[in-house]
Parts: sequence; structure tokens; C-alpha cells
Amino acid sequence: MPVYNFNAGPAVLPRPVLEQARAELLDYQGRGMSILEMSHRSPEYEAINASAEARFKSLLGLGDDYRVLFMQGGASTQFALLPMNFLPPGAVADYIVTGAWGEKAAEEARRVGQVHVAATTAGGGFRGVPQPAEIHLSERPAYVHLTSNETIQGVQWAALPDLGDAPLVADMSSDILSRPFDVARFALIYAGAQKNIGPAGVTAVLVRESFLAQARSDQPAILRYTTFARNNSLYNTPPVFAIYMLDLVLAWIAAQGGLEGMAERNRRKAALVYNAIDRSAGFYRGHAEPASRSLMNVTFRLPEEQLERQFVAEAQTAGMVGLAGHRSVGGIRASLYNALEEASCVALAAFMDEFLRRHG
Repeated sequence: MPVYNFNAGPAVLPRPVLEQARAELLDYQGRGMSILEMSHRSPEYEAINASAEARFKSLLGLGDDYRVLFMQGGASTQFALLPMNFLPPGAVADYIVTGAWGEKAAEEARRVGQVHVAATTAGGGFRGVPQPAEIHLSERPAYVHLTSNETIQGVQWAALPDLGDAPLVADMSSDILSRPFDVARFALIYAGAQKNIGPAGVTAVLVRESFLAQARSDQPAILRYTTFARNNSLYNTPPVFAIYMLDLVLAWIAAQGGLEGMAERNRRKAALVYNAIDRSAGFYRGHAEPASRSLMNVTFRLPEEQLERQFVAEAQTAGMVGLAGHRSVGGIRASLYNALEEASCVALAAFMDEFLRRHG
């Protein structure tokens, strides 16, 4: 029986990438050893590190005015590093909060300095993104932070808000490289790799050089973005295998047609599941407002929690794993990241129709 992997992260990886990693695991390029065993100062690994940065920038169409850094600690560490580096004393950082991860980012920033919540959709249960008129920036924010896709609530920005000249920062952990976007509008983007672009263990940080030049220099060296930039992400031992895998995934994305190819693939997959929700006459109730529906995380409820537990159990028996909603909210969540094949969404939609027929 095939396994349909809807896990929210670590998530499904492209099968060709896994097969290549398996083939190279014991002997990387004739060296007689695994990449797991090599020095991160070896020419073989330094080539992987450089390739990953170059491929990342190529997919986004970027030049030398941006750097891609490879760090550790996931987005949760970035919640702290961002204000530690870019929120000087007396300044204010603005946060637009559209879900649980945006809340956590703002909470961590408050430990460092002054935070202004420019907009929040908490009052409506985090079902959408704010309208432009609902966003009220402070006078001169050090930066404006948003979360492009909220995995727990299944809410995604369909289009970015116009925030003027304020430096824009985004947590794109769950939709990075899933669709084209105007990257030039961002001063900094961070993304844990384990959903769309690789395995757990590495966090990609895309930062504009002019913004990087404004970073504080009074933090410990290991906590400064400038340290990683000056040392090409090799200041300390990096997560070498995770970066190697990320490099392979980036090559796979390029072979699928780049971000345009990913967007078309992801739209088709999401439509299959959302159509199953919409034709259920209310048996399946999507959490997000239609205009803010995530292409990455489809979240919905059933009429009763007992039915939700039964849905998850029966789906698992049918080979579908990872469909339980986040422990903080319950319900159902199907994560449809880049590497998930369309056949998985076809199978899930068919299962949803059949479950409705038997229990609706």
C-alpha cells in the first residue's frame, strides 16, 4: 500500500532526491566516504555549500545584493535573532500577526525590545489576513515582520501588503519557494527547511546586503548574521547533510519548472482538497476564509471531535499519515508541501467523499 505523507514537518521529500542521497550515502563522488563523515572545510563540502546558495538565488532571480545564509535552530531561533540583530535600543519593531507563529515571533521580540502590533486577526480566530486599512504601522519601525503562511490555522497571504519603505521581514518557513513572489520587497526572509526545501536541521536566511549592514555588532559572534555572511555560513560546523539535501531539493525544484512550476503544481493539489470541502455541504468546515486559504496547509473541522478522530484513524488505515490538526487547535490538517505528489491529494479527496457518504 502506498503511503501518502501529509505531515506538517518534517515533511515529504522528493523521491528522486532521496534516491540520489541513498546512492551517494556511502561514497560521495568517489571519495570512499559519506558526506556525513567529511570535513566541512573540504573542497567537496564547500562546493555543496556554495551551490546551495547559488541555486537558492537563481530560483529567486537574485544578484549580489542579497546573501543566503545557512543557520541552525529553526524559525524559533530566528524569532530571537532578528530583534537581537535589528532592533536597537529605543527603536520599535512592528509585527503583523495572523496566527500562532506570528504570535510567538512577536512574543520573543518583546524580550529584546519594543514591539508594536500593527495588525492582528486574533479577534476573528485567525481565519484570514488583515485588510490594508487595518494595518497601522508605527512612525519609523526598525522592520515590519509578517508570517507568509500560518501552518496551524491554514492562513496564507495571497498578495503582500504595501508597507511603504519600512524594511519588510518574513517567516516563510512553510511556503518558501512554493510560488513566485516579489523578493525585492524583503529586507530579510527566514525559513526552516523541513517543510518545502529540505530536511530538518538547517534554516535558510535570505538577507539584503544593505539591511545586513545595519545589524548590531554588540551581540555574541555566533548570534550575528554578519558572522555567518563573512564566513559563508562556515563560521562553525554547519549541518552538512541537511545542506547537502537542501541543495538536491533546490535542483529538483529547478527541474520542475522553478517557482512557476511549483505554483501550478501546488494550486492543482490544493484545489482537489478544497473542492472536497466545498462540495460537502458543511460536513467539512474549512477554518480559513476562502480569500486567505493556504496552498500549503488545508485545515478543516468535522461536525464532532469523535468523527475527527475516526477520520484520522480510517485515513491512516488507508495509508494517509499526518492528518491530525496541531495539538493546540485539533481538527484536521493536510499539509501539501512542494514534494507531495498530486496523487496524494486525489486519494485524500476520494477518501473525504467516501467518509462523507458513510457518516454525513
